[in-house]
Amino acid sequence: MKKLYTPLLLSLCMGYGAMAQTKTFTITESTVAAPKANYQLASRFSPAKLKKMVYSTAVDPHWLKLSNRFWYEYETPSGKEWYLVDPSAKTKKKIFDNAKLAAEITTIIRDPFDAQHLPLENLKFSSDEKAVTFEVKSSIDELKKDRKDKKAADSMQKKIYFFNYVLASAKLTEVSNYEKPKAKPTWGSVAPDSSAIIFTRNYNLYWMDKENYKKAVKNEEDSTIVENQLTKDGLKFYSYGSNGDGENNEENEKNNKKRRRAWVLWSPNSKYFVLNRSDSRKVKDLWVINNISAGRPTLETYKYQMPGEPEAPIDEMLLFDFSAKTYKKLNTAAFKDQSVSAWGAPALNKDRDNEFRPSIWLGNNSKIYFSRTSRDLKRVDVCTVDIHTGTVAPLIDERFNTYVEVNRPGLVNDGKEIIHWSERDGWGHFYLFDAAGKLKNQITKGAFHCEDIVNIDEKNRVLYFTANGRESKEDPYYVHLYRINFDGSGIKLLNAGDYDHAISMNDEAKFFVDNFSRVNTAPKAVVMDNNGRVVMNLETTDLSLLMATGYKFPEPFKVKADDGITDIYGVMYKPFDFDPSKKYPIIEYVYPGPQTEAVNKAFSKSMDRTERLAQFGYIVITVGNRGGNPARSKWYHTFGYGNLRDYGLADKKAAVEQLADRNPFIDASRVGITGHSGGGFMSTAAMLVYPDFFKAAVSNAGNHDNSIYNRWWSEKHHGVKEIISAKGDTTFKYSIDKNPDLAKNLKGHLMLMTGDIDNNVHPANTIRVANALMKAGKRFEFVIVPGQRHGFGDLTEYTFWKLADHFNKYLIGDFSQTDQVDVVEMEREIEQKK
Repeated sequence: MKKLYTPLLLSLCMGYGAMAQTKTFTITESTVAAPKANYQLASRFSPAKLKKMVYSTAVDPHWLKLSNRFWYEYETPSGKEWYLVDPSAKTKKKIFDNAKLAAEITTIIRDPFDAQHLPLENLKFSSDEKAVTFEVKSSIDELKKDRKDKKAADSMQKKIYFFNYVLASAKLTEVSNYEKPKAKPTWGSVAPDSSAIIFTRNYNLYWMDKENYKKAVKNEEDSTIVENQLTKDGLKFYSYGSNGDGENNEENEKNNKKRRRAWVLWSPNSKYFVLNRSDSRKVKDLWVINNISAGRPTLETYKYQMPGEPEAPIDEMLLFDFSAKTYKKLNTAAFKDQSVSAWGAPALNKDRDNEFRPSIWLGNNSKIYFSRTSRDLKRVDVCTVDIHTGTVAPLIDERFNTYVEVNRPGLVNDGKEIIHWSERDGWGHFYLFDAAGKLKNQITKGAFHCEDIVNIDEKNRVLYFTANGRESKEDPYYVHLYRINFDGSGIKLLNAGDYDHAISMNDEAKFFVDNFSRVNTAPKAVVMDNNGRVVMNLETTDLSLLMATGYKFPEPFKVKADDGITDIYGVMYKPFDFDPSKKYPIIEYVYPGPQTEAVNKAFSKSMDRTERLAQFGYIVITVGNRGGNPARSKWYHTFGYGNLRDYGLADKKAAVEQLADRNPFIDASRVGITGHSGGGFMSTAAMLVYPDFFKAAVSNAGNHDNSIYNRWWSEKHHGVKEIISAKGDTTFKYSIDKNPDLAKNLKGHLMLMTGDIDNNVHPANTIRVANALMKAGKRFEFVIVPGQRHGFGDLTEYTFWKLADHFNKYLIGDFSQTDQVDVVEMEREIEQKK
């Protein structure tokens, strides 16, 4: 055998030498350059840089109390302006002459300001609406009057100047001896008449009067503050308020004796309040460890019920008679492991600038409205409580074979009639009931989805509401404002236009501000009246600085779902140096739903996972999927019920295939996928369910094993089976497919990331996938993001570059820059002072 191999090996070596010699004498030779990802172009669209290019994108009106007027502030590359708008008079005026105001403020403070640089803060109108007040921070250092340690580093602060400005005369006056009010403590639940403040300490309820609360606002440790204890049997995880959620064990121990928030809702007359109390003592513990805490790593223990577990929290509703300082537990029981929740009254738009905004229950001084929901979420009751008798009366019941969703009802004439939102006919619509819960009529109907009650005109019996999917030839997700009579007649579109709309209507339902755009248009804002007439134009977002960079709008598209019937909608993002003659890899940024599909409908200056990612040299798409969004039919929304791992994957794959058929610049052999949370779960599932189609993925903070994700999300959207034995005992059974089950299927390049103190989607979700992949002998990358919760916090930018490096290596083939994740582009604009 050796004799046969030797001459063959010799001839191969000679042949290779001859070829090598031939190459040596080649005069010209073309070589293909190694592919390069465009890091420089991507770096130009970081969140920090976009803040310097795109300013205000919407008008946010502050409606006034004494008229139909409103004011707003709006920023462009020329600076910030403040406007006062009177829709009745069709006028829009600048509140200030910025140059004149800057000169006056400079004269008083002795710090330089100009028209483009006016740092006005906390602007508010006076009660008579004839003047405004605002604050300006100076460069002058002064001692904090409430400092505890005069030598402490934080004992100094910048002096705040307070000004009054009369609108008619344009007269500016400094309010002397001004002391900036301290922020109201977050723990205080103040009665509507300000007579009492409720809070918790050591898991029990306490109250103090107004005068003592004023002392606490000035100095929480004032020893003269008088507190009064309302309850004595509160325990950790069976408390009358906060358990200290989000605190590690050491912080929790320190803070137990401090005041904490009590989540109460007051009666309008301040005589009663209601409190939801939850007994979670039997719910099993879960833990995260913060490895980068100062000193020793710290443990955080919290209650976390997982799907199917029998140890459920027990919800109670307590009604307090504050004048008598007594309470009673209401009999709300209907379902095993039910949830109960009282609704708060809707806030008035004209109250948004109030210094004090009490939490008031939905109802009146004798009645509360609340919901109770079965554990399997197939049954929801809208109920009332009679304050004087404690009697609970179910008014409206909702039953469905998948799950029921319910919104806060709208009360007409103090509850004599009720406007109720329901999906009972397969679409989200409004229904009119009488006070006893008897259906009078369906208000809206048809193949479209109603969203929110905007305003109820009781006198004229007109409902103003938002809805989507009613206008033909539009993206069905575009939201519009409508009006309709209570009897279902006279429906009218108020803000026509092929855009996604966001509105703010004044409380008198006379006028509304309409902000509208698509992903491929600059946002605009107008004022309209309640008949849908444009009163006046307000603003068009200035995108000139963004456009100067070469920015190009993304492109909306429509494709078919995998069933070949259902329309699904998406957006395509291209590199701004796009060359149609090239072939580009494609990346899908995904979120499976069912509560949202993460597909932009309006212009957004948040570009990290879309426009910015595309600049490396990708086509990036976001696209919906059956089961992904509640804003369509109930069929569409619940398509994934019982199949929570896989339900959206076929549609994501089908979308890429159809787009590649239409567009020769898409290379369907190089497909990547990424997402966060549910998108992290989905992107890994895609790699394991379609391992020959998806070639690379970055999966962030994914709920890869939904059997250990929280009960409410998992049981709701996947389903839990309620089993009642012959003896009448009720148990719940839950079973679901998980990503670790398919680890053996991995072929492509997968990167997993998780924050190590994520107390929403626990790191165990990602670690279990990693464990299964290792046991299956698979290569992958695993990134722990230290000291970060679910959203990655101040390491978001770092993780973006890790994500980009991964795709650049395995989809573009650029391995040359991946040792620079501290990335030159990331650091380019940071001053190196040390």
